[in-house]
Amino acid sequence: MSGADRGVWGVAPPQETPSEAKWLVADVGGTNARFALVEGPDGALSEVRALPTRDHRGLAEAAAAYLDAVGVRPVAACLAVAGPVTNGTFHLTNAGWPRSAPEAVRAHLGLAHLDVINDFEALALALPRLGADDLVSIGRGRPDPGAPLAVVGPGTGLGVAGLVRTPAGYVPLPGEGGHVDVPAATDRELVVARLLRAEKGAASAEYLLSGAGLARIRRYLAAIDGRPALDLTPRQISEDRDDPLSREAVEMFCALLGSHAGNVALTLGARGGVYLGGGILPRIADVLRGSAFRARFEGKPPVEDYMRAIPTALIVHPAPALLGAAARLAQSLPDLEPA
Repeated sequence: MSGADRGVWGVAPPQETPSEAKWLVADVGGTNARFALVEGPDGALSEVRALPTRDHRGLAEAAAAYLDAVGVRPVAACLAVAGPVTNGTFHLTNAGWPRSAPEAVRAHLGLAHLDVINDFEALALALPRLGADDLVSIGRGRPDPGAPLAVVGPGTGLGVAGLVRTPAGYVPLPGEGGHVDVPAATDRELVVARLLRAEKGAASAEYLLSGAGLARIRRYLAAIDGRPALDLTPRQISEDRDDPLSREAVEMFCALLGSHAGNVALTLGARGGVYLGGGILPRIADVLRGSAFRARFEGKPPVEDYMRAIPTALIVHPAPALLGAAARLAQSLPDLEPA
């Protein structure tokens, strides 16, 4: 095939229906699997739909259900999953799905190309695509152009990733930074951390900085004060501004998140900014901005000046990981040979 016969991204132009030029992108978490279609690297997201993760046996079945619903057979896909992708397999940490291989998913869906990446790798890749309207600044600081960026996000779990600019483009740094130790600092936080370790055997940050973690914080605070532990959902806790323990739980959540995000910034040298994602924070944006988050982020003696210069912002785009999945395909498809 000559260069003139190839599409702009090195892929053969569609030979059948226009729908085959579309890409499938997904952000699959422990609660919901969100899918969308996109046409090319700069195309807008379309047919955005969320499917309950528990309603499907695995990633291939969830993606097939979505494609059947929209009636499209894409040529390529990037599926971002909430869990580690290592040694040719992936595993959704909080979904209960079996460990699987991307090749099996690709064959099941009949795709010419498939990328399966960590969901926070996708969220990191989305950062350069976010505009001013997609972000809410938390505190001060100015980004250092060209410096690494980081993203931290509490949701069903706690995700962490970095992004580094290179001459060849942006390179994400996925990891499992949500499973580091809880950065407890105050006396009350230390008691909460001890209760967590006694219950779970480890004081992992994700056990407190997640939806289930917010409920756990409130339960521990009730135990410390000798009060009954109410059976409240994370949403009820975050929205109940009249209950003192719920307010304290949310404030502690924000403070611990500030310390954790600061640790991430120091580890990655993320002078380009630390961005906050996940499904919980947009619901408590006003509390987050008025909380100890930023003070705890900056409070890293003896490098407070270094930390004060780093901006932090809350991501309010409704589907940023889908943008990142499309960005990953834009990186992959120039080298894709036609099927």
